[in-house]
Amino acid sequence: MGSIYLIRHGQASFGADDYDVLSPLGVQQAQQLGDYLIETGVTLNTCLSGNLRRQKDTAMATLARFAEANLPAPELSIDSAFNEIDADAVIRFIVPLILKDEPNAINSLRNPLQDKAEFQRIFAMIMQRWSAEIDDVPTHLRWSTFVQTVDAGLQRVLNDAAPDDHIGIVTSGGTITAFLHLLTGLTADKAFDLNWQIVNTSLSRLKFRGDSVVLASFNSHAHLDLLKNKKLITYR
Repeated sequence: MGSIYLIRHGQASFGADDYDVLSPLGVQQAQQLGDYLIETGVTLNTCLSGNLRRQKDTAMATLARFAEANLPAPELSIDSAFNEIDADAVIRFIVPLILKDEPNAINSLRNPLQDKAEFQRIFAMIMQRWSAEIDDVPTHLRWSTFVQTVDAGLQRVLNDAAPDDHIGIVTSGGTITAFLHLLTGLTADKAFDLNWQIVNTSLSRLKFRGDSVVLASFNSHAHLDLLKNKKLITYR
């Protein structure tokens, strides 16, 4: 039986002009993940990521620890199926529809550090409404289309995998949410409830035999807990 490790990217630059950049803490999280995989004897036969910078940089920082330990590590492959939800486009579509009930939504989204709890409330509301597909969202932007894209990426991975491969996929919280929806049958709203708990560089393990895939574990961050530093547990 083979394993797929879904790895959420390290902490990015929340509230900055360019979110898609790992923070120094995000790099540390990825390095610690690499050390943990080595210590627990996990050798990756294949490693993929989406093409977002924070995903690729997390993968490279993790894989670099193998090279530094003189251990084999795969080259990083890119598959855009494992990109994050296009949250900016979703927000632009949904916000005008909620302004009557949420007149401060734009300010909360533009200034996330001003009130993180309010930002999260508005953002979660938008994601729940979007994933429920109650609005006439363009086909390319729909939750169902996003899920289909993730599923197609998974099928490519399975088609290329050997039976006992260990495969790393460095991705994002929204993509892992789509995996939860696909593999467990959770409704989108329940899957998004779990989304907000996904820790940066956490591991969610899938086991596969042929084209059969099951979720074996979710959101493990033991590699961070071992350092006994609460600052390493982040969610963005």
